[in-house]
Amino acid sequence: MNQQQRLKLIEKQQRAYETGTIEFINQQWVFFDEETEEASLLDHYLHQEIDVLRSKVWNKGFLIEGARIQCGKEIFELKDRETIRIRKQLIYSLERLLDELQDEAFFYFLTTLNSLQFSIHDCIYCYNHLNFLNTNESAGGVNFLIFDNEEEICSIQHHFDYGTTRNDRFEFTLNSGKRTVIEKIS
Repeated sequence: MNQQQRLKLIEKQQRAYETGTIEFINQQWVFFDEETEEASLLDHYLHQEIDVLRSKVWNKGFLIEGARIQCGKEIFELKDRETIRIRKQLIYSLERLLDELQDEAFFYFLTTLNSLQFSIHDCIYCYNHLNFLNTNESAGGVNFLIFDNEEEICSIQHHFDYGTTRNDRFEFTLNSGKRTVIEKIS
């Protein structure tokens, strides 16, 4: 599995976007999240990937100054009360952890998380102990992750031992008491 295939799996996750409408209020563009009903300045998302809904089709581009979207070489202006969606950013320590996982461990982790009705974008906390270790040498420890899908909480302990073999063990515990353990040794 190459990096592009991994990115596709992450992009296809549920709750990967904040969707809402934009309005021009007091000489500023404001984004209203349809789920949380929170308002934020659109400028906060400058240079991020944004999709605009036009004629029932999502047009992908990057937000640039002046409430404009750059789609390749084409640039177009946003309209008042237009629907947009903004790709959510993963927590940095989670991104680094996913990068460290070998393909099979990455795939098993993601599919198990999804089977429990959580998305990678539901992560609200990630302590990645691997960030503090030299991964060129033998390494071992535990990473702690917490996910919230607004219905349940999932706490994950990732026990790892990277020596002559690589051992990844994930212990998923839901607030309901349900537990799932997966282990990948390579």
